[in-house]
Amino acid sequence: MKGSSPYMPRYEQDVLNRLHGRSRGPSRLLYMVAAILAFGVFLTLVNIYELRRIQHEHEHHMARNPTVEGRGEPLHSMSSKQKIVWVHAKHMNSGYLKHVFSVFERLGYTRGGKASNWDVLWAHDYPFAELKTVLHNLNPHQKVNHFPGSGYITNKVSLATSDLKFIPKAFKMPKDKDKLLEHAKEYPEKMWVQKSNNHRGIRILQLNQLDLTSDNTFIQEYIAKPFLIDKRKFDIGIYTILTSINPLRVYILDTELLLRFCAADYYPFDASILKKYVVADDYTATWQLPSLKKIYSDMGHTHKETLSYYLRQHGKNDTKLFMEVRESIQEVYLKKEKFLIQSGAGYKSTRNFFELVRFDFVFDEDMNLYLMEVNMSPNLSSAHFKENTLLYEQVIFNMLHLTGVARAPNDIFSRGLIEEKNMQAALKDVQVLSEGCNSAVCQESCRSVECSLCHRCLDLNWKNALRTAYLEHMNRRNCRRVFPPSFSQEFAKNWKESTDTFYKNLSLSNQKIYTWFRLKCIQDLTWCH
Repeated sequence: MKGSSPYMPRYEQDVLNRLHGRSRGPSRLLYMVAAILAFGVFLTLVNIYELRRIQHEHEHHMARNPTVEGRGEPLHSMSSKQKIVWVHAKHMNSGYLKHVFSVFERLGYTRGGKASNWDVLWAHDYPFAELKTVLHNLNPHQKVNHFPGSGYITNKVSLATSDLKFIPKAFKMPKDKDKLLEHAKEYPEKMWVQKSNNHRGIRILQLNQLDLTSDNTFIQEYIAKPFLIDKRKFDIGIYTILTSINPLRVYILDTELLLRFCAADYYPFDASILKKYVVADDYTATWQLPSLKKIYSDMGHTHKETLSYYLRQHGKNDTKLFMEVRESIQEVYLKKEKFLIQSGAGYKSTRNFFELVRFDFVFDEDMNLYLMEVNMSPNLSSAHFKENTLLYEQVIFNMLHLTGVARAPNDIFSRGLIEEKNMQAALKDVQVLSEGCNSAVCQESCRSVECSLCHRCLDLNWKNALRTAYLEHMNRRNCRRVFPPSFSQEFAKNWKESTDTFYKNLSLSNQKIYTWFRLKCIQDLTWCH
């Protein structure tokens, strides 16, 4: 056989021939080894890619959800539930609540209903009769935008006949008929208007034209010489927020207000032409007045600063005017607080409630201020004037921020761990009067108002009240206190009970919160206002 050795056995020669045959090209075994190696490289690359993707996702998750040290769980896990607002109103989709919906949506709320685990109830109308069962069984974290008993403030008959300093003289019919007739004899030059709670059909009438027998109405002195701008009568609306009773805390939106001008010139006066002296829905707006347009529209100022500028330019004291606005609002709440306390007595806690109202004022040509009415659920719709969108949304946002509804961890204070509560408002934050609390007098007794604010004297109710007051101050944005009132730091430092008649007339609870803010003012100037 060609190529064989005569000295090699046949079977060995056959093996050698097979080997020679395989060496002519790549064997199947080599192909298999190469394929396995390639597949291994592919799997390795895939694993590397997946590991990097998982690592990236983990880092992104941790950036959004930092863990609690020592626990390894996200901080937001305690409060990650979607915040829910329950809006209770008639025809709510007609557009008049557009800005309410918009602000809540921007704050991260979703809309729910009665059956949802809601956080905030926004009721357009007074809800305490219709939703009685719900409102008597509130959880601590739930907030409601009305106070029980607030009708004592917004009821027109009740307010007008309260005999307060800044309210025009008024007589309830038919009860005060004789008093009216006697007063009219003494002041025959006065003009009168008759009003009811629905505030419809207001018209200046002669005394002999008034209905002195109509029940649930009142007859009120008409302010005959109002201050005019560009010949127009107007009113100013002050947005006011009640956050607490017993102790009382009231704020106003201090940077802005609503200006509404009558649709017709005041003079020549004609009582039969209502648009000369009644501000209606078709009122004239700030930017439509020639004397105000430049300041408001061209220079971009607020309604409040536009009015203040105009008054200063005409030699009027705008500072005094707005101080009296505060005084008037304060006087109303102090007068009516006892009714609010009585109305709230049947509820688990009044800390669930807050309320926005609008105080409407006019002032005369001598700069005398008059409170005309207080509006529950004031208009927050810009359907008539789109230019008021910013005004209304700032009113809503500032109110929700003040009351804690707009803060990101708003439910932590009521439902979270003690560490998370202290993060926002620790008991150390509310302490005052370090020297006094260390004195022998306060160490021995909690009887004095100042000593009652010392740490050892505070019960749980007052600890929570002061922590809430602290949070309101820290989150007030453009709101400022009306009660407790503002102080100068000099007044706070030199205060004497014997000379403060205002303080002496307060309830014990209000003396306590008044004193706490005064002592905080001594510690820090920013607490004075």
